Amino acid sequence: MASSHTVLMRLVASAYSVAQKAGMIVRRVIADGDLGVVEKTCATDLQTKADRLVQMSICSSLARKFPKLTIIGEEDLPSEEVDHELIEEGQWEEILKQPCPSQYSTIKEEDLVVWVDPLDGTKEYTEGLLDNVTVLIGIAYEGKAIAGIINQPYYNYQNNENQKLREHRNEAKGRKIARVLAPLVGRREAGPDAVLGRTIWGVLGLGAFGFQLKEVPAGKHIITTTRSHSNKLVIDCVTAMNPDEVLRVGGAGNKIIQLIEGKASAYIFASPGCKKWDTCAPEVILHAVGGKLTDIHGNALQYNKEVKHMNSAGVLATLRNYDYYASRVPESIKNALVP
Repeated sequence: MASSHTVLMRLVASAYSVAQKAGMIVRRVIADGDLGVVEKTCATDLQTKADRLVQMSICSSLARKFPKLTIIGEEDLPSEEVDHELIEEGQWEEILKQPCPSQYSTIKEEDLVVWVDPLDGTKEYTEGLLDNVTVLIGIAYEGKAIAGIINQPYYNYQNNENQKLREHRNEAKGRKIARVLAPLVGRREAGPDAVLGRTIWGVLGLGAFGFQLKEVPAGKHIITTTRSHSNKLVIDCVTAMNPDEVLRVGGAGNKIIQLIEGKASAYIFASPGCKKWDTCAPEVILHAVGGKLTDIHGNALQYNKEVKHMNSAGVLATLRNYDYYASRVPESIKNALVP
């Protein structure tokens, strides 16, 4: 019975199922052929039909089961009745088989804050860079990120018949992407060995699951940073790391996955712009495997419900060797970014 499990583990098990449904919605929007793109504040700050539907799905599904939660989503959406098709009532039983870390065993619903990014990497989604896209559900307690779920709707899409999708993505610009990709994405899961999408999850004190942990070869300094939101501060900070290679990709969730899968050694974003819903879930996954995520000054990020949403002092994250990268952040950049 659900009552025999702690609130936290029931929430994580439900969020896992909700995140999987979210991934299906993200794929379905492209398959239906209409992304419904609107600009929020500028041409690089976009919202799509998938952002809207996924946020409604996640927030409504979790609020039904856990009515005392505080849920903070990226999108500012009007209050309206949510279609029952968007509601996910299931929970992943494998998570309920795991022990809850003792320090979280007595947490109450009202003590938790859930940070939701329904579609991390929206700009890349509209451009067909689908492996950049994630769905993020982060769970915080007493201002600290303690549990996280990351769904990658298009994980593994490049490994089978959908190589065609990659070949076509550069033909698609803006809203035209849906029309170009729809017939391809629509048959994504029909391939003989296609396993499309995955969900990574973690709880501090328990571990992180759903991926194979890898590290960048010793001595290599590969920096992952923003693709769509760069500026002089970002460029100067990345340069100060003396990198062997720089990967410019979309999505905070995607960048943290690069760290835990050995594709990058540090994630540097020396600029305001990243928000709490971008970092809460990925931070948990990284911390659960021994990594570290802070602002550029080395301060831990706070996730209580009253905190400002902007990570105004940027992000510095590594799987290993955090002190090396932190020591190379120029003082001029620290002075320019106020926590």
